[in-house]
Amino acid sequence: MLTFRDFSTAFRKLDLDRSRPVIAHASLSAFGEVQSGAEAVLGAMLMSFNTLIMPTFTYNTMIIPEVGPPDNAISYGSGKDINKMAEFFHPDMPADKMMGSVAEALRRHPKAHRSMHPILSFAGANAERILDAQTLNEPLIPLHALRQEEGWVLLMGVDQTVNTSIHYAEMLAGRKQFTRWALTPKGVVTCEGFPGCSDGFEAISPRLDGVVRRVEIGEGVIQAIPLVNLVDIVRAMLVEDPLALLCGREDCERCNALRASIAKQ
Repeated sequence: MLTFRDFSTAFRKLDLDRSRPVIAHASLSAFGEVQSGAEAVLGAMLMSFNTLIMPTFTYNTMIIPEVGPPDNAISYGSGKDINKMAEFFHPDMPADKMMGSVAEALRRHPKAHRSMHPILSFAGANAERILDAQTLNEPLIPLHALRQEEGWVLLMGVDQTVNTSIHYAEMLAGRKQFTRWALTPKGVVTCEGFPGCSDGFEAISPRLDGVVRRVEIGEGVIQAIPLVNLVDIVRAMLVEDPLALLCGREDCERCNALRASIAKQ
């Protein structure tokens, strides 16, 4: 059984400068049995890094309108049943289960701060300067601050398909973004800058071999990637092949919309 100390030791082996901020994505189950679960992993991260953020996205706030902008990778008018189940965003709303139990533990932590985006919020410790920059139209702007501070991406038992920072790099490269809508106590709000599909992101892994740091722990692997290098590698990859990192599913609305957008260019 893994413990708080095991994770603390693993983070030390990565040899990251604790003063640089970290954005983490974690799957607790990937490591096997962990004593005290998500709280132990979170405690080890908070002890190891001065500034930590994690995505606490809330997809259950989203609705599908009857009409909207064209080429937006959405079937307008198809959300009658889904819309009935949508929930109003509030700051204490739990993170979507896809974010994992460690992200939810961070959101609940008494010293955590959460951004207020009704779909793409982040929670963080000692991260107000990063999270408060987020707006409805620029949901990924917290990653800009992380990049300026030479931060790290931490993938804990997960692969590149959950790496939100790749979406940020796509945006910088000029890749098309989308519009989505969310329920809030003030009504339905329009959320620009919604990213595309991430199912094809694992294709970038071979290009990261020269910059990624890895450590095995229990049944899982922790990867640490410098955000500056990640952004440069993604942008170069998209210059070389504008269709790179798109998924292969024929029914993927967002990837198909991006292909159409690239074809027009």
